[in-house]
Amino acid sequence: MIAKLSDRLSILLILVWTYTGLDKLIRWETSRKAFHNQTFPAELAEVLAFAVPFVELLIALLLLFSVSRWWGYLSSILLLTVFTTYVGLIWVGAFPRVPCNCAGILESLGWAEHFWMNLGFIGVAGYGLWAEKIKNIESQKAEV
Repeated sequence: MIAKLSDRLSILLILVWTYTGLDKLIRWETSRKAFHNQTFPAELAEVLAFAVPFVELLIALLLLFSVSRWWGYLSSILLLTVFTTYVGLIWVGAFPRVPCNCAGILESLGWAEHFWMNLGFIGVAGYGLWAEKIKNIESQKAEV
């Protein structure tokens, strides 16, 4: 049962990461310009324009295979925490302008909705990480 739960949760996150990563690559120039519209230095924006979609797709790949799923869940938690913190700072007005490099339909969300949605996905990833741990413990017991 735990194994199936972990599989189902990973599918949801695979869809999210694949969608956001591919959207940034498909709309490359728009995405790159959006990174340069952020509140950090242009050099960092250029690095992130390449790194973020690559990392999102890498996380999707990690979640795809059971052998690397734990790392995919952990990576999801870490990246979503960074995104959620950034969205939260924008939401409370910590930056002089409100840039966004959100993918597709996420652009239509307000900052509060985006923040809560990200927290929900952190919860999904956290639960998946726990399910993977339980699955691994059960697997080790079965081997003994």
